[in-house]
Amino acid sequence: MEKIELDALRYPIGKFEVPSSISAEQVSEWINILEHYPNRLELLVNELSNTQLETPYRPGGWTVRQVVHHVADSHNHSYIRFKWALTEETPIIKPYLEKEWAELFDTRTAPVELSLNHLRAVHAKLVYLLKGLSSSDLKSSFIHPESKESTTIVENIGRYVWHGNHHYSHIKNLLQREGWN
Repeated sequence: MEKIELDALRYPIGKFEVPSSISAEQVSEWINILEHYPNRLELLVNELSNTQLETPYRPGGWTVRQVVHHVADSHNHSYIRFKWALTEETPIIKPYLEKEWAELFDTRTAPVELSLNHLRAVHAKLVYLLKGLSSSDLKSSFIHPESKESTTIVENIGRYVWHGNHHYSHIKNLLQREGWN
């Protein structure tokens, strides 16, 4: 498979870029997207068979099941990162080994409903938190130890909207390519 085609399968909506300016309206729109994301994802995957859930979204990629579990794991970590940024002075967050997590028994075999339920609860708590933040709170930040860069809460909101849509597109594009939609 050509590199260009593989990159398109890997990054169907492009890579995340922090906008040069982020308005209050943009933040509100992002929060709305986060609020509805768990339902969108559930509607996308809830009718899939076990065989379909075991299909990689691209050659060498995770299965649909692994993607759903990864999204729940990642968004759970993000929720904690928001809390750290709000309660500590620019904390250095702990990353996790997402590729290794994706190979764990539960991620490879558990029913997707477990992660869909988890994601629904995490997003409900996250959205409730985000809707109550002040413009000053949105400037709170954390540092990722790998990039050494500071990320503000407002940037992280956009990053996780992108992350959810990125993986949603992986699954949706697979369903379209296979004629499963």
